[in-house]
Amino acid sequence: MKPKISWWILAVVSIGVMIPFMVPYMTLDPADSRVVLATPALQYPVLVAHIGFAFVALVAGFLQFVDRIRLNHPRLHRYVGKVYVCCVGASSILALVLVGYVEHFAKAVSFLTLTLLWLATSWRGYRSAVRGDYRAHRIWMIRSFGFTLVAVSARLLVPLLLLIYAAFHRFTLPGGRESMVQEVLNVNIWVGLVLNMGIVEWVILSREPILRKRGAAE
Repeated sequence: MKPKISWWILAVVSIGVMIPFMVPYMTLDPADSRVVLATPALQYPVLVAHIGFAFVALVAGFLQFVDRIRLNHPRLHRYVGKVYVCCVGASSILALVLVGYVEHFAKAVSFLTLTLLWLATSWRGYRSAVRGDYRAHRIWMIRSFGFTLVAVSARLLVPLLLLIYAAFHRFTLPGGRESMVQEVLNVNIWVGLVLNMGIVEWVILSREPILRKRGAAE
C-alpha cells in the first residue's frame, strides 16, 4: 500500500474512532458524560475543552504531514503547526487537571505520563523549528503526533485486551463483565502508549536517511 494512501486511511480511521466518543459531549450536558463526574461544575467544562482541543490537534497533526501542504504552502504549514502546538498545550494543561479526578492509580499515572510526553515532544518540535533545525523538528513532531494517536490506539486495542483478559481467566470472568471492562480500561492507555512509542521509533530509524535529506532541503 502506498504511504499516502495508508496515511489517509489512518486519518479516516482515527477521526472515525474519535467522533463517536465525542458525540455525547457535543450536547454540553453533564448527564451525557461517559466519565463519572465528581464535581460537574468544574470537571465537565474542563473535560469538554480537553476533548475539543485534542480533536483539533488530531486533525491539525494529520495535515502537518501532508507533503503538498508542507512543500507547496509553507506558510499554511507553519500556521497549522502553530494551531497543533497550541491545542496540544491547552489540552495537556486541562489533562493535568483531569488527572486529579482519576481514582485508579495506574490509570492516573498513565494519563499523567502521556500528557507530559505529549507536551514535552510538542514543545521540542516547536523549538526545533524556531531554531531552524528542521530535521530535529520533524523527528520531534513525529513523536508528538505518535502520542496524539494514543487516544485512537488505546480505544482500538480494547477488544483485543478484553480477549486477552478473558483468556488469562480461562473465559470464566470471575468478576463479571463490568469488572473485566474496568480492568481493561485501567491499562489500555499504557498499552497504547508503549505500542505507539515502539512504532514511532521504528519509523524514525527506518526513515532516518529521508528525514536527514528533507531537513537539509528545508
